[in-house]
Amino acid sequence: MKSNAGESPMKKLSPLFAVVHGLMALLFACAALVLVGIASYQGWLAVSEGFGRETAEAIIEAIGLLAAAVVALQISQTVIEEEVIREAHISAPTRVRRFLSRFMVVIVVAIAVEGLVATFRSHEDPSQMIYAAALMGSVALVMIGWGAFIWLNRAAEELEPEAMADAKQEDEKMG
Repeated sequence: MKSNAGESPMKKLSPLFAVVHGLMALLFACAALVLVGIASYQGWLAVSEGFGRETAEAIIEAIGLLAAAVVALQISQTVIEEEVIREAHISAPTRVRRFLSRFMVVIVVAIAVEGLVATFRSHEDPSQMIYAAALMGSVALVMIGWGAFIWLNRAAEELEPEAMADAKQEDEKMG
């Protein structure tokens, strides 16, 4: 790589940031694999003890761990795609919306699974119903907020059609 005397210090540090982002993405992917292993082990233990309400709760909790693994893996993939491969540094509004949308899907699923687990627990302990309702209400609020964010930012997309076209073109190259 040819050094340019007029190059800004941030430009010189850019490869270092890509390496750090790559390491962080690797750690997120490793965390996802560990969570998959724990969920598999918990699911196996639950099924080996027979079938019943406790087994169902344990399996649903394992699903919650798997949802957390999906979150970690999605974060890993997003960081690799946005910060290492594309070197986009998430500055354009289109990229920010795309990043947040990918992240929000897995967050909503994780909260909803936790709400489902709490609903099962509320059959034996009715005091858990408030917690379950609060979680499901949180899912609704997050979805409403996310929808409002997208709706309020649609004007930015109209102002930068070339950014959306570029993002779609990059997706086709990576897919």
